[in-house]
Amino acid sequence: MSLDLKRQFITQLVESSRVLRNYIEHRAKSRGTTRAQWIVLFRLRQQEGLSQVDLAEVMELQPISLVRLLDRLVDQDLLERRPHPTDRRANQLYLTDTGRRLVDDLDSLRDSIASEALRETPVAALQTALAVLQQVKDNVKNNGDAAADTAPPPPSPTRRMRR
Repeated sequence: MSLDLKRQFITQLVESSRVLRNYIEHRAKSRGTTRAQWIVLFRLRQQEGLSQVDLAEVMELQPISLVRLLDRLVDQDLLERRPHPTDRRANQLYLTDTGRRLVDDLDSLRDSIASEALRETPVAALQTALAVLQQVKDNVKNNGDAAADTAPPPPSPTRRMRR
């Protein structure tokens, strides 16, 4: 495979991802939510009772990055924090009834976006695209892990001498 074709693919992937993220953000706002909130709500519907740390790990975020987002969801009565039964330092996250209804409503929006974005795309092409995207993700994750293992240590800070 030519390097030019690989470059074109990565460029198209990055640009398509940005366009799709912006489109989803715009459509989510029409339902009174954001793309980031939507992702958290969907994940919690799949795995209610996660701690904040576990949710951050599943979402590949730093826990501190998630706190404000969770605070907003609690303030909007979409999710609640409950004390962890065995770890006094941790809270478990659960959807409220309002949050559950919103996620159910967002299911129809997700279906609509998928239908619009993938209109006239053959099933075989989607299956191939999914396999390629999974391979890209795996390669990047594996290369990131390998790069972290082999990266030289950062240079030590130097001090400037006063004259």
